[in-house]
Amino acid sequence: QVQPVESGGGLVQAGGSLRLSCTASGRTFSRYAMGWFRQAPGKEREFVAAISRSGGRKYYRDSVKGRFTISRDNAKNTVILQMNSLNPEDTAVYYCAADLTPLGSQDLGSQNEEAYDYWGQGTQVTVDP
Repeated sequence: QVQPVESGGGLVQAGGSLRLSCTASGRTFSRYAMGWFRQAPGKEREFVAAISRSGGRKYYRDSVKGRFTISRDNAKNTVILQMNSLNPEDTAVYYCAADLTPLGSQDLGSQNEEAYDYWGQGTQVTVDP
């Protein structure tokens, strides 16, 4: 079992950058595919980015491709979401989530929030126009 904890949110001007970190406790972090989701006021939570156990596969929603980068360091139990060229539409609470994958399964990630077993409390990202 892991408990994701997000950090790095804040207020930034349009065009700026933020780096979100997610640290997950537990000794089996490398068995988890990890994902980032976000929820804007009045909207449903949506997928942002995901990364497989090894970091070899990465997935992004179309609107963040080329601007956001997901990475992980299994030795540090950490996953990073580097966000560049932010715009006001990126304003949301960002959640880190962990998907425990079966031993021997393919090294894949998921864009489906129902696949994720553990969620962080979220970190607010606000982008001023």
